[in-house]
Amino acid sequence: LAGGVTTLQILPGSANLVGGRSVILKNVAAETTQAMKFPDAPYGIKMACGENPKRVYGEKGGPSTRMGNVAGYRQAFMDAQGYRRQWDDYNAGGRKGVAPEQSLKNDTLAGVMRGDITVNIHCYRADEMAQMIDLSKEFGFRIASFHHGVEAYKIAEQLASENICGALWADWWGFKLEAFDGIEENIALVDRAKGGCAIVHSDSGEGIQRLNQEAAKAMAHGNRAGLKITPEHAIRWLTANAAKALGIADQVGTLEAGKQADVLRWSGNPLSVY
Repeated sequence: LAGGVTTLQILPGSANLVGGRSVILKNVAAETTQAMKFPDAPYGIKMACGENPKRVYGEKGGPSTRMGNVAGYRQAFMDAQGYRRQWDDYNAGGRKGVAPEQSLKNDTLAGVMRGDITVNIHCYRADEMAQMIDLSKEFGFRIASFHHGVEAYKIAEQLASENICGALWADWWGFKLEAFDGIEENIALVDRAKGGCAIVHSDSGEGIQRLNQEAAKAMAHGNRAGLKITPEHAIRWLTANAAKALGIADQVGTLEAGKQADVLRWSGNPLSVY
C-alpha cells in the first residue's frame, strides 16, 4: 500500500496448464480475505504454457513437451464443452429429471467459455502466445492478458488486434531458456501498436513495492528508442490498462465521476527515482 498499489489480483500456480481461480482484492485492512474482495470483480483463472508445466508434470507422467501441453488444454476444454452442453440442456428443459454431476474444474472452464471468468496466461514466447490465441478461438473464449510475455514485442500488432493486454516486466530476462529473447523496449513496443494494452506487473513481492519505478524504467527504455512516451501516458500502464485486464475498468483505473474514489497522491513525480 505504501508503494501505491490499491488493487491486487492473486493468481494460483504457474506449473499447471489450467490453475485455479484468481481473486481480486482491495488493499484494505481486514480480518478476512472475504472482507478484502473487490466488489463485483469477476473471477479469473491462470493458465500456463511453456517450460513450467512440462518441467513439473513431465516428471509425474504428465505432458513433457509443448505439444503435450497443447493437447492437455484442448482435452480439458473439450471435456468442459460437453459438460456445459449437459447443463445448458438441463436448464433449458426446466431442470427436470436427474441433474448432471457437478465438477469444479468443468464449472470453471464453462464459465471461461461463457465469458464470465477472465483468462490470464503465463506465457513467454511469441509463438506460444499465438498458439494460445488459436486455442481461444477454437473454444470461443477471450484472453484478457498474457503475463510475463518477454517476446510480446514480436506480435504486438496481433495482441492489439485481439484486444489482449500484456502484463509485462520492465526488464527481467534470461533466467531460463524461454526468457532469453527479452528486450528492454518490450512494454513500449506493445504499447505503441494501435490499440495496444501494456501493463507493468511484478510477479514479485519486491517488485510490487515499486511498480512506479518499474514503469519509469520501461518509459525510459522506450524514449531511448525514440518512441516519445510521456509520464501522463506511461501511468496508464499501472492504472487504466491494468483495470481493463482485470475486468474492473468501470469502477477504477481513471478519475471519472461515478467510479470509486480510488485515488493516490504522491509527494513528487511517481516516475522519478527520487
